[in-house]
Amino acid sequence: MPDLEELLIQTSRTFALSIPHLPEPTRSEVTIAYLLFRIADTFEDAPGWQRAEKIAALERFRRLLDGPAEEEAADSSQAWRDAVPCAQPGYHELLAQVPYVLDSFFTLAPPAVRLIREHTARTIAGMAGFVARGTDRGELTLTDLEDLRRYCYVVAGIVGELLTELFLLGRPALSPVAAALRRRAALFGEGLQLVNILKDSAADALEGRHYLPAGVPRAEVMALARQDLAQATDYVLDLQGAGAERGMITFNALPVHLAHATLDRVEEAGPGAKVSRPEVFAIVRRLNQALDDNAPAVWHPLPRQMGRTA
Repeated sequence: MPDLEELLIQTSRTFALSIPHLPEPTRSEVTIAYLLFRIADTFEDAPGWQRAEKIAALERFRRLLDGPAEEEAADSSQAWRDAVPCAQPGYHELLAQVPYVLDSFFTLAPPAVRLIREHTARTIAGMAGFVARGTDRGELTLTDLEDLRRYCYVVAGIVGELLTELFLLGRPALSPVAAALRRRAALFGEGLQLVNILKDSAADALEGRHYLPAGVPRAEVMALARQDLAQATDYVLDLQGAGAERGMITFNALPVHLAHATLDRVEEAGPGAKVSRPEVFAIVRRLNQALDDNAPAVWHPLPRQMGRTA
């Protein structure tokens, strides 16, 4: 049976890079929280799965978070592993290991269990609402910019809020910046989600998921993503200024750098463009060097030129 870290590696590229930097017990809490959110996301995103099946799976999963129920968890896991269509083998393995992930979840400290349960349940409820709006085949079309932002909040903004509360647990030194972190948390998540939506828009459209509203120019969504990433930058700088552990700073700074690089690449080359592995390694190296030098871990990029001057 794979351990939690192996499940993380199988189901996430970015989080598998960043979570190991976190200090304990936050590392274990965030690993388990990510896997729980990924399970819910696998139901919501399952291509070709009927709308009613998705909603039923989300509700059944939410109930499993209420307390240990070994037999129900085992039965649910087997049913989902056999029924949920998904292309990634790692997601199938995660569904097969639902009882193990839940067992690990219930061993966390009670304050962490409460926070993770509350925020995961909020996301599940929001996902079910968007699934209910779609067609039986899982097609979904968002209507305007506010609708897009509501979707981003459900699937990513709540994650930002949960992570912030986990960071603050047992760290009184962060109290002076707690209000600022909480104010920026959902925007941090929104920015990362908007970058993913812009990057994956062509592939999503082929599966009937139209997250970019037809009446909203892509440039406007890109501008919103950059505004959100500016808030994310200030979030990291607040953590750094308050003396947060290096690993926590790295965990938050790395996705900001990767999101900026991805957004630049998508703006230049269009949907589907990705940051290469050598570029990722270079970003990690620059970040580590900045932290070694006690320099800011992130910075506000210069405005991008809209055209060449004569």
